[in-house]
Amino acid sequence: MALHSASQSHAAQEPADTFPSGEWVHEELLAGDPGEPCLLMGASSPVTRGDLARRVDEQQHLLEANGLRPGGTVALQLPPSVEYVATLLAAWRAGAQASLLDHRLVRREVDNALERLAPQVVVTARSASAAPMAGYAQAVAQATARAAGRPAATQHVLIQLSSGSTGPSKIIARTAADLIGELGRYELLDQYPKRGERVVLLASMVHVLGLVGGLLHCLHAGVRLAFPERLTAEGIRDAVAAGAEPTMVLGVPFHAELLTAGGGPLPQLSRMVVAGELIRPWLPGAFTDRYKVPLGTMYGMTELGVIATDLDGRTHPALAPAPGMSLRVADGELLVKMPASPYIGLIDDTRWADGWLRTRDAAVIDEATGLVTIMGRLDSQISVGGLKVDLTEVEQTLSALQEVDSAVVTYGGVIEAYLVLRAGSSVSDVESALADQLAPYKRPRDLQVLETMPRTATGKISRDRAVLRAAAGAAPTVGQ
Repeated sequence: MALHSASQSHAAQEPADTFPSGEWVHEELLAGDPGEPCLLMGASSPVTRGDLARRVDEQQHLLEANGLRPGGTVALQLPPSVEYVATLLAAWRAGAQASLLDHRLVRREVDNALERLAPQVVVTARSASAAPMAGYAQAVAQATARAAGRPAATQHVLIQLSSGSTGPSKIIARTAADLIGELGRYELLDQYPKRGERVVLLASMVHVLGLVGGLLHCLHAGVRLAFPERLTAEGIRDAVAAGAEPTMVLGVPFHAELLTAGGGPLPQLSRMVVAGELIRPWLPGAFTDRYKVPLGTMYGMTELGVIATDLDGRTHPALAPAPGMSLRVADGELLVKMPASPYIGLIDDTRWADGWLRTRDAAVIDEATGLVTIMGRLDSQISVGGLKVDLTEVEQTLSALQEVDSAVVTYGGVIEAYLVLRAGSSVSDVESALADQLAPYKRPRDLQVLETMPRTATGKISRDRAVLRAAAGAAPTVGQ
């Protein structure tokens, strides 16, 4: 597969003498036995390390033919595919700064992102074939040089946008040393897949969990990375069963809920690990009952990657700090030690100060064990008539009710709940159940019933009130 230029002009730029070279890509990600399979996509022949290295060579030559130089900038908007992996590694090996855009973004979102990021080259799919709910695509990429693009202003090699589940995305930047450091943390996690094992990846490679915890870790550690033909319960189970190696499934809580709805033990399945949002209280036990293996959890941020883990599900909801991570709690907020600000562009300068990143997550740390428990977003704590209410507590209580399939709780002058109900349940059933669970001042004043929960591109439930209210449409609103 080749990069096809959609523009004859090359992006003008001067080489950045101080920008890091791409040697780390070969040393950390591409080294190893050329005949060793590394990427497994459905029933297709495995992609070996030698195959991938050749693809990277090809994409690097063609990116450079489109004007990319050391210190240059490139934005990738490709579906999950071998083409995506090869083009990303090629951009890094060329000594460029790569920005990742989800392939599902609409034109307006892409235009806004390109205006903010100003890449010199944009890589998109000239063609891509994928079945509905496919876990990967067969793609052919095209590169377009942008005259308005600018070379890298910093030494960061990776630019990502935050998920935007609670509002506008932030521009987050990471260096090669930062990524290598995170790979080192994964390597030190006893229960994380090692050479000779497999990962079935459900999380997006555009975002930190799928990118570093999935793709980069597997290339770095010699773990085979598999993508399901379909992102359905049956498709995921088929991907797990397709090999004999011990296999971990990596995704978000939604994927674990999908698997818990049906099926039974798989001999290859060693565990599933989820991250991205708080899981509903019933899920770990239900998953383990069905598959006889742990449902592990991880806590992390785009800014830092993995921060804390409970890979065996033994300490849920508490997690152990990942190797080398220094955490503390100040005024109820979790702070993580970080040597420099990860943000580019306009940002609240209180998010990082004096070597500490403010996570905006409420947490407690057990002084005896060092375990940290994430309580939810700090901004989920509100005052109702002078009484403190934690919206995360309300949401978790709702989610645990047998009448409720999923729930999001927000605040807009009054406490609001957006619900997907289980078959046969009604709003009045929920109100009756809540009366035994929450004090009156904590109960939602407005209950909105949705058909399905709106989700971000990463699979997280959207918490944007405008998105949730649009999803509610003409659904009934019940006052308490």
